[in-house]
Amino acid sequence: MHTLLAFLAAIAILVVFHELGHYWVARWCGVKVLRFSVGFGPILFRKRFRNGETEWVVSAFPLGGYVKMLDERENEVAEYELPRTFNRQPVWKRMAIVVAGPLANLLLAIVIYWGLFLHGVPGLKPMLGAIPPDSPAAQAGMVEQEMLLRINGEETPSWQEARWLLLDAALQHAPIELEARSAEGTVRLHRLDASSLRPADLDSDFLLKLGLHPWQPAIPAIVGKLSDGGVAQRVGLQPGDRVLLAAGREVKLWEELVSIIRSHPDQSVTLEVMRENTPLSIALTPEAVDENGATVGKIGAAPQVERAQIDAMLTEVRYDALEAWPRAIRKTWDTAAISLKMMAKMVVGEASMKNLSGPLTLADYAGQSAQLGLVAFAGFLALVSISLGVLNLLPVPILDGGHLLYYSAELIKGSPVSEQVWEIGQRIGVALLVTLMAMALYNDLSRLFSG
Repeated sequence: MHTLLAFLAAIAILVVFHELGHYWVARWCGVKVLRFSVGFGPILFRKRFRNGETEWVVSAFPLGGYVKMLDERENEVAEYELPRTFNRQPVWKRMAIVVAGPLANLLLAIVIYWGLFLHGVPGLKPMLGAIPPDSPAAQAGMVEQEMLLRINGEETPSWQEARWLLLDAALQHAPIELEARSAEGTVRLHRLDASSLRPADLDSDFLLKLGLHPWQPAIPAIVGKLSDGGVAQRVGLQPGDRVLLAAGREVKLWEELVSIIRSHPDQSVTLEVMRENTPLSIALTPEAVDENGATVGKIGAAPQVERAQIDAMLTEVRYDALEAWPRAIRKTWDTAAISLKMMAKMVVGEASMKNLSGPLTLADYAGQSAQLGLVAFAGFLALVSISLGVLNLLPVPILDGGHLLYYSAELIKGSPVSEQVWEIGQRIGVALLVTLMAMALYNDLSRLFSG
């Protein structure tokens, strides 16, 4: 229920802002708006304000919305209202009304990022963990505990920002120049070769293929939080248990325990643990889980981490009110650009369609981000708002970008496209949209059942 409510709240906010963009510009252009709907299908609630000409409604199916404008192509219009019909507006006004929805989503993202940068966005420090031998990072001369300062000239205030910049460079097959500061304070330049990345690598954590991952302090093998109903909880492990041996091998650090568990899917493993000065022997069988094409073992346990250790990994990205605006605009622009590049890679087959996400995944992320707090939920809203704006600007009939395509053709040829072309385009657009939705839903179900 928490996930469902968070998802519905996110959809309502994004749809309302999108449709308000259409509504405000339509009113500004002198077009009469008959209905503003959040959702599609049967109407659940309707309201018309005193002296208002627009009917405000909430419909049964919340995945979208619409603004219905006065239009001769849909209903007969009284002669005195003809100047207020959408179809009689100059083509530039119709284009402005159509593009206003996606732009409203992008503007919403800018405002959210501005507020987040004012408040402060928590994140991981862009500090490198141990560099695997023979990895591209090792070949570039990078070492553990280097702090990333810039990637291709762009600042990296957090690990999340560094990941976006590296993804952008990987999508463009561009050389990657990194400026980093060593633990001793020396600033060095590295040239990272990402040519070894394959399209399939973008489906998972591609940074591991480059030999990059965030630094973590040495965490002792002490059990912390347990997943409800997980293997660890079922066999009787308790928070505070210190693991001494696993499968006959000495264990001191949590990552050593994780490595052993992951390498024993559906295989019995005996743990020797110390609980309040009492040694115990506990046998368990890690659950086999498919992870990026490989089968690994998991038991549903997290380590006990001290607050000081967590603080050593974290940073906060914060700017003043003036500096936050260009930062928010740049963040929105970069995110939109990367989304477009990823879509283009999927179209030409250089990125997997597994990157498509549907309503189930969005609902899951909405619930998770809401549980993490308002800052995380706002960041989720900004990201999805950008995706919604970019998606609607694609030149696909039935989407806003498809209408822009028609109006651009009209602007060039001096007359509207024919009804036959419009109808064929709509059919193609519906087919494409249904296909994309089906693929996204298939990906959602695959993630759900594969864990």
